[in-house]
Amino acid sequence: MERDTGPGLMGIGAFSKAARLSQRALRLYDELGLLSPARVDPATGYRWYAPEQLEKARLVAWLRRLGMPLAGIQEVCAQEGRDAALSVRAYWTRVEADTAARRDLAAFLIDYLSWKDPAMSAATAPLGIRYAALSDTGLVRENNQDTAYAGSRLLAVADGFGTGGAPAGAAAVDVLKRLDAGANTVPAGELLNALEDAVEQAGRAVRGVAAAEREPGHVGTTLTAMLWTGSQLALVHIGDSRAYLLRDGGFFQITHDHTMVQSMVDEGRLSPDEAESHPQRSLLARALSGTGPDTDGSAGADIRLQDARPGDRYLLCSDGLSAVVPADDVHATLATTPDPDDAVRALVALANRNGGPDNVSCVVADVVELPA
Repeated sequence: MERDTGPGLMGIGAFSKAARLSQRALRLYDELGLLSPARVDPATGYRWYAPEQLEKARLVAWLRRLGMPLAGIQEVCAQEGRDAALSVRAYWTRVEADTAARRDLAAFLIDYLSWKDPAMSAATAPLGIRYAALSDTGLVRENNQDTAYAGSRLLAVADGFGTGGAPAGAAAVDVLKRLDAGANTVPAGELLNALEDAVEQAGRAVRGVAAAEREPGHVGTTLTAMLWTGSQLALVHIGDSRAYLLRDGGFFQITHDHTMVQSMVDEGRLSPDEAESHPQRSLLARALSGTGPDTDGSAGADIRLQDARPGDRYLLCSDGLSAVVPADDVHATLATTPDPDDAVRALVALANRNGGPDNVSCVVADVVELPA
């Protein structure tokens, strides 16, 4: 039975019940310094808590139910108001990104295992892609540092920057082109590993270009690419070039910009509307570059699987399109221009009609059923 040890204090049993935390959890949080009792009986070690500690205890309980690790909970509890809310928002953004990646992996495994079932594979029509690529200097820049490529297996856009931006982007895409001829020989289960290896090699190629330019800190490239195996699409993305999907009339951005401004949006420090007009909206947080901890590229790149359906249309583009042409106009053009060659020309023309302030590159690919 709990003894009274002073006005207002609650024994660990009553406090545990009120906070919805087990006594075992309370002892652990005490050991970690996360939630220390107001008083500990020196003879018995019994813990007593003040009623005003309930709010913090309930916050800890809620964060644990959210799945936040203890180190993150300690950080949130040390903050107040808006800062604590921003930390929770940032954590949940990471959880959602991880969940999306695992959802894609689960979809891949379902399709892969179904494909191994003769009854399932016999009922599935073979798929292929129709594609086109176009890159343009625009109306303001003197040189084109973009690279756009479309082949039977590989779709890619790279937007180079710095004095060696053009060769950096081309070098990254050239490495991935090696997968173009051999993608159909890559076992489905090894597809992501093969792409991760290719991105590491692309990072080293960019570093080689940067070293040749003797300005390693100012040379690099974005890279957004999709590898087609005949039944699956694998996506690799780093930087602020983008990939979009037109499916059943809906238009979806399927990549996440790796920019400083987008990071501030994710953390709740900027609204999407504020981000569109922010003066540093093009400042990259991740890229294939000549220096930095992610020199090889794979550590900073998003690599995941994308399900493919007949009738899907994919757009890969540099920010010379996405930052210049409103998304509604891009959507309308893709939805009303059936031929991929016509579509890429129309999109580049849209960017130039809007001033063409940057190089612009587009790749459009349609997923189609092949004759049996």
